[in-house]
Amino acid sequence: MPIEPDASHEMDMVTLFSSSNHDAEMEAMQIHGMLESNGIPSILVGTSSLPVLAFEVQVPKENLEEAERVLAEAKAAGPSAAAEAEAAGEDGAS
Repeated sequence: MPIEPDASHEMDMVTLFSSSNHDAEMEAMQIHGMLESNGIPSILVGTSSLPVLAFEVQVPKENLEEAERVLAEAKAAGPSAAAEAEAAGEDGAS
């Protein structure tokens, strides 16, 4: 029996982040990693071979509000919080 495609729009992908700055790829990768570590599925859109194009991070529409909240909390916490979280992850990985 074939699986029927989901016709709902809950899993439609929407753009959470988009940038064509010189550091867009790095920022997009950081956002993607942060979302994934918080259990929010996301995809990274962009290519290093054409750096004039924007990089994007997309999330399912149903996860957009949570993704925006996680991103806002991370920006408010600043770089020092990211360094602390990374160090804590390294300590736990031993």
